[in-house]
Amino acid sequence: MNERSFSGGGALATGSTRLARRTPPAAHRGIPPARSPLARGDKHDAILRAAARVFAERGFFTAQVADVAKEAGVAAGTVYLYFKSKDDLLFSIFERTMREAIAEGRAALAEVDDPVERLRRIARLHLERVSRDRDLAVVFQVELRQSTKFMERFSATQLREYLGIIRDIVADGQTRGLIRPEINPTLATKVLFGALDEMATNWILSRRRRPLTGDADLVMDLFLNGVKA
Repeated sequence: MNERSFSGGGALATGSTRLARRTPPAAHRGIPPARSPLARGDKHDAILRAAARVFAERGFFTAQVADVAKEAGVAAGTVYLYFKSKDDLLFSIFERTMREAIAEGRAALAEVDDPVERLRRIARLHLERVSRDRDLAVVFQVELRQSTKFMERFSATQLREYLGIIRDIVADGQTRGLIRPEINPTLATKVLFGALDEMATNWILSRRRRPLTGDADLVMDLFLNGVKA
């Protein structure tokens, strides 16, 4: 054995070269190409999406972080690089969902001036978002609400901002004479949100598949006109 055994000119290398020439690429041999590693942001998002699926299917208290990791296609230890605990996963799902809902709501309202139509836009968007992702809806409407600790944080974060948007629209409608001035705008906001929230929860528990968006106008007609004949 000499230096030629480890060089490109050795017999072993020559044979390997011939073998490489005769071996078809992996794709032609039916072997899928290796996946490129997820970027940090993509991995964070993939874990959150996986957590929503797992929590919806198994229930938050039954599910394990290892279940989330398996669903996301990452090692269990990887989850802890992004999230402190299973609780943190649930909070993160809520916070991301609320951020997106608020941003989408503000964008939808930007082109509308009439307060009544703005309330209708909010109602339609609220129910449309629920219909888009059933797993996320289950987590948001059911799993998140099974603990006082979760509910306290749920009420103290972006939900307050979301309700504030609705309240400001109600108050604007009162200023313009479109909504009765003696009504407490905070109470009116809770009534509207409560109606939409109950519609969403009922949709989940009834396992209906039709979109919820069509119910938004019914809710708004009841909210604006009441039940009095």
